Amino acid sequence: MNDDLLNQASAALRKAALNDQAKEYILSSPVLFNTLKKAADRYIGGETLEETISKVKVENEKRFKCSIEFMGENTRTEQEANAARDEFIKICRVIKQQGLQSAVSLDLSHIGLAISRDLSLANLNLICLEASKGNIEIIISAEDVGRTDAVLQVYKDITKVYNNVAVTLQAYLHRTKEDFEDIIKLNRKIRIVKGAFETPPGLSMPRGHQLDKVYLEYVERMLSKNHPCSIATHHHEIQQEVKGLIRKYNVDTTSYEFESLYGIQNEQLLKLKDEGYTTKLYFVYGKEWYLYVCNRLAEYPLNIFRALQDIVA
Repeated sequence: MNDDLLNQASAALRKAALNDQAKEYILSSPVLFNTLKKAADRYIGGETLEETISKVKVENEKRFKCSIEFMGENTRTEQEANAARDEFIKICRVIKQQGLQSAVSLDLSHIGLAISRDLSLANLNLICLEASKGNIEIIISAEDVGRTDAVLQVYKDITKVYNNVAVTLQAYLHRTKEDFEDIIKLNRKIRIVKGAFETPPGLSMPRGHQLDKVYLEYVERMLSKNHPCSIATHHHEIQQEVKGLIRKYNVDTTSYEFESLYGIQNEQLLKLKDEGYTTKLYFVYGKEWYLYVCNRLAEYPLNIFRALQDIVA
């Protein structure tokens, strides 16, 4: 399959990921939900926290750090946002009680940002408070470009109170050049991703050599200063380049981590771990897997054939 067709497929999947009507239809149809979930199971920890915790324990025993996210975004009522907040607080408590090596990741729009900034900040404050009791890291995920200003402002506000919070920056956005200079001054962990959301024309760069170069420039800036960072990519060539940077700057193992999503090319992460590099597996769970799976398939559209195999198996 040529690159043009792959890029078209990727763009179509990203648009599908943002289609709320399609998501609601799938989640409300038992037959469709159960059929497509067979493909989703490869990429998610499960529908419940308990299912996910059992997998996290296994990976911790293999010396992988982990991160857990309760899936969801764009909650429209305060009740829904507060229910999500309570679930994240529960995750923090379970991590502490069971002594797991795991962070907690979340979308601010899941805990109220789509309703109001104040609601999301109040809920994030309660989650960070609970996490601080177990020295648990909270990682704020990236969202679509229309929310970037709001996400970064809430992040800056919460760092005035808590030091256990990290934020995600997307290398493909042109604006990240300025955002990075601003955020790195806070001296907190930055999780750097390429970026997976569909954007209006002119706001982001396409996948390719130039984006890879920009991504590595951000990583090198952080590694050269031993700035805490999470290198969240499945790109083998980038991982190899980063290994060279870690050696070049003699980076402390506590300053970085290679991060991969559960179910996506984890054999590469296993090799990195076996070579002595700090590694983390990112788990998600819940029923709101539509957006997540669409974006995972968009990153490598040929995986849709694997999804079809999972459905009919």
